[in-house]
Amino acid sequence: MSSVRSAPRPLPADFRSPPSQADRSEWAEADRAARPARLARVRERLVRDGLDAYFGVRPENTRYLTGFALRDGEEKVAGHSGQFFVGGEEVVVLADSRYTIQTRREAPDARVEFVYGDFPQRWPGLVSSLGARRVAVEAGFVSHALWGRLSAAAPSVELVPVEGWVEEDRATKEPAELERVAAACTVADRALAALLPSIRVGRTEHELALELEWHMRTGGAEALAFDVTALAGPEAALPHGSPGDRPVQGGQVLLFDFGSQVHGYRSDMTRTLFVGEPSPRDLEIYELVERSQAAAITELERAVRAGEPLTGRGVDGLARQVIEAAGHGEHFGHGTGHGIGLATHELPTLGRTAPVDALLPSPTVFSVEPGVYLEGEMGVRIEDLVLFDRSAGRVERLTQFPREAMVVGA
Repeated sequence: MSSVRSAPRPLPADFRSPPSQADRSEWAEADRAARPARLARVRERLVRDGLDAYFGVRPENTRYLTGFALRDGEEKVAGHSGQFFVGGEEVVVLADSRYTIQTRREAPDARVEFVYGDFPQRWPGLVSSLGARRVAVEAGFVSHALWGRLSAAAPSVELVPVEGWVEEDRATKEPAELERVAAACTVADRALAALLPSIRVGRTEHELALELEWHMRTGGAEALAFDVTALAGPEAALPHGSPGDRPVQGGQVLLFDFGSQVHGYRSDMTRTLFVGEPSPRDLEIYELVERSQAAAITELERAVRAGEPLTGRGVDGLARQVIEAAGHGEHFGHGTGHGIGLATHELPTLGRTAPVDALLPSPTVFSVEPGVYLEGEMGVRIEDLVLFDRSAGRVERLTQFPREAMVVGA
């Protein structure tokens, strides 16, 4: 096999500029304008199911419905602050003294209730103030212990487990949400382009991961979408491995999986680079993964043009078929993609476990990320975020960084 025809190395200036303060102000206003309709959809479902109030605990749902935003991971120390109720007429957000000022500022239309370590004791009064006797509860995110305490505190109030109400709504993106995911992709694209000159033999995975994080944080991201993955050689066979003090060696693959967060919305991309000339086997695996991803995106484009419905399971099957035909089916264990927005992983699901008849929502954004992983040897994944809008006839890669094979460090 001949030497790889490496893609030209991009520069940060090859991509769009990072978001401006004016962009952020417009997005904040768009959220405020959209919030009444979001709440109305929750209330319509409450009425349909004969329920009186919705009790939510997921930080992403709190931000989506009320405007109050915890920093990523802060829910681990926030207690019940940021949890919320949607009643028939009003919204209640819980906050202790650390968050009351922030809550009043970010959720001005909500009633703020001070709650610290006494939430179960406060529960009867809170649900009574909403006139609620049957309460929908985000069951997948409330512990068994808390469920028991709430039931005991107000035996006459029925707790009704619900799942996916707000998550299903969030899967269909508003224009300002799509803009923020695209902006987060731009920040990530620029960051990897800025990192390329620093990649060389002898640098460690940890050093490269830290530098890539720095480029994102100084290039327009308010936070990371998740911790940066940088894995070289055999470690790239771990789909979700962690960077270590291992130095990069010539002839290895170097896999980066990373994303930025812009005004609450996230990006997610993976690029597998070659440190020096790749071996024929490594290049063959790369080209296989590239064909698998292209097959999935080509089908999305075809279906949109033809006006045909598509399921996440169907798209996954097309990508998987390419890899299976090459004899590597057992080396592609994860799904082909996932939705993204306020959370890094959200609906829709593109995988073998996706519901058979669940059509892709529209407009939405999801990843397309097939991979092949050879334990003890190497791994390749290529991941782009794709905007899918059936009514507009639009399928667009939001990740703009080149996806062709690229040699670095040489």
